[in-house]
Amino acid sequence: MEESKVDVLIIGAGPAGLMCANALAHAKIPVRIIDKRPGDILAGQADGIHARTLEILQSYGLARRLIDESAEIHRAAFYIPSPKGGIERLRRMPAITAPSTARFPFTCTLHQGAIEAIFHDDMRPLGLEIDRPTIPTAIELSEDGAELKDLQAYPVKVVLQHLDRNDTEVVRAKFILGAHSWVRKAMNIKMEGDMSDFIWGVVDINPDTDYPDVRNLSVIHSTEGSALLIPREGDLLRLYVQLADADVLDPETGRLDKARASPQKVLEMAKRILRPYRMDPIGDIRWWTMYVVGQRVAEKYSVNDRIFIAGDACHTHSPKAGQGMNASMSDTHNLAWKLAYVLRGWADISLLGTYEFERRKFAVDLINFDRQWAALFSSGKVKGSDETLHEMFRRNGQFTSGIGIRYAPSSIVQNVYQACAANLIVGERMLPHDFICASNARPLNIHDMLPSDIRFKVLAFVGDIRVEAAAARIRQLGEQLEAPTSFLHRFGHGDSSAVFDVICVSSSSKEDVDWTDFPKVLSSHWSKVLLDDLDMHGRSGGGGFAAFGIDRELGAIVIVRPDGHVGLVAPWDRIDVVNQYFASFMLPVSP
Repeated sequence: MEESKVDVLIIGAGPAGLMCANALAHAKIPVRIIDKRPGDILAGQADGIHARTLEILQSYGLARRLIDESAEIHRAAFYIPSPKGGIERLRRMPAITAPSTARFPFTCTLHQGAIEAIFHDDMRPLGLEIDRPTIPTAIELSEDGAELKDLQAYPVKVVLQHLDRNDTEVVRAKFILGAHSWVRKAMNIKMEGDMSDFIWGVVDINPDTDYPDVRNLSVIHSTEGSALLIPREGDLLRLYVQLADADVLDPETGRLDKARASPQKVLEMAKRILRPYRMDPIGDIRWWTMYVVGQRVAEKYSVNDRIFIAGDACHTHSPKAGQGMNASMSDTHNLAWKLAYVLRGWADISLLGTYEFERRKFAVDLINFDRQWAALFSSGKVKGSDETLHEMFRRNGQFTSGIGIRYAPSSIVQNVYQACAANLIVGERMLPHDFICASNARPLNIHDMLPSDIRFKVLAFVGDIRVEAAAARIRQLGEQLEAPTSFLHRFGHGDSSAVFDVICVSSSSKEDVDWTDFPKVLSSHWSKVLLDDLDMHGRSGGGGFAAFGIDRELGAIVIVRPDGHVGLVAPWDRIDVVNQYFASFMLPVSP
């Protein structure tokens, strides 16, 4: 029997598994990813990518292709029963209801297989391919406490079966990511929550229709039932339709019986709901399915910080708020950098505990939201339900778009000095804003200085260097950063630029300063000094200190985690606070 070793074995090559595999491959962490499917998904499955997920994909250099291939949804329409019969439009509103800080204030839709292909193509040049069709048949975790703490050990044993050649392999791994429910079940991790009574059918069609909002997100309540319409790439349209129990339940078992339904039945129900508008397919129905809405979350996300679960393996919810794929990829975007830090010997293994702490709380919040949203959406019977649904859609825009997600205080989220950057909420993702490069006045978004490259970004917001008092503070900051006791040296592991990326943002004018005016530690490269000023044509830039709530004279230090969330803000002269922050979870350089 073949045997092998790997640092991280990922079981399941859906969006959650691929996000983690791609991130670890770019971080040069030995990783393998397996999947039962013999090939790619060609149609259907998850399809919605929200504003924050677009920002995350942008941080990996993947957003542009996704946007180019997808449909963009900028507007939502709400319909209610008309007194004249059929339906009538109640109102239209932005599809992203909290766009003020969203870099991409829209949703993209593209079928899951095409989204996964973007990851495949990014991993392939790194030598990482999906091992498939392959399934795990057994998993065993060492009970030896010393071995579990030893990062040179491989305490997890997994037996794999390669279905295409009908042989087995034993893989010994340091860590396992279960992006498939098999791992959760094998480790006896229970799901908490329940299934609802709501049954929905889904069809993807190329529509022939006179429905005016066919290219907008549509929420429809009618006397015939409820529907959700989502425009897709090309001319495709996805229709979610609520089904009656009698149409799809086996009368003897009470279980969902897909054989009792058909895509034609789902489409016929959609036609009745949409009257007086016409909705016919051009050609064949592209894809269809049906499901019972469930809202459940795993009781825990890890076993001894060696086996982790993510995505659908640890939370399930209705697809109508479009959270599934977004939550799944955000799970492993959160986990990947933490695994890399521990495996590189940069951080204590306790850092991995923050994965469950941060992402399970989000999942619980998501389940609570989804329970209300799905019930209200499905019933349509609550007094004032359409108005309530519309208001709920608006009120939860920060949450559903992902841009308002806030992680609670922990070793990697410390908010004691929040007032130093009042609008950069510690625990939330870094706000996007346009600045200009001091070296050439080129405008750029601060997000493009925060790639997902496993480094902490040290943003030093400083005053106008032409003013002597500010210049003195900047010199002092530079000296503190270069001191042997600075976190750059204590936790730099021989090459601080591999762990930390220091970026200087000054309130100086482009007409008055050069990037070379700043201390070397703040200007290691011509691209590392930004100015809070307008570009050469006055079209973008400026107002960044105000937008972030930072004093233009005193400045502040902002630490952005490798996943783009703000971990710490501190006064400009409190390097000791920054040192203590990193000391709380990172391992110092060996003497």
